[in-house]
Amino acid sequence: MKEFLVELTTTVPKGTDPTEVSQRRSDEAVRAKELASAGHLVRLWRPVGELRSIGVWRADDEADLLEKVLGTLPLWPWMTALVTALESHPNDPGPTGWTA
Repeated sequence: MKEFLVELTTTVPKGTDPTEVSQRRSDEAVRAKELASAGHLVRLWRPVGELRSIGVWRADDEADLLEKVLGTLPLWPWMTALVTALESHPNDPGPTGWTA
């Protein structure tokens, strides 16, 4: 699988029932855990004070990432995504064991 850096911004449409928003957010957490277990979601961060996320995701290719991975997120219809394909860097130290 290839790796991608993905920046996701969610914009809830005005007038959306708060119950629907709450349910989708709850479903999103469940789906994220499933995608992590399947090896698609590697890491996920939220910049301090911002309502967007930045993550490392894995998929066979960008089309697969958008359709079969990110496209399965309950909040996907309200998201915009900036996707950057990644490749290994010769100076990458690899996993360091450090966690935040």
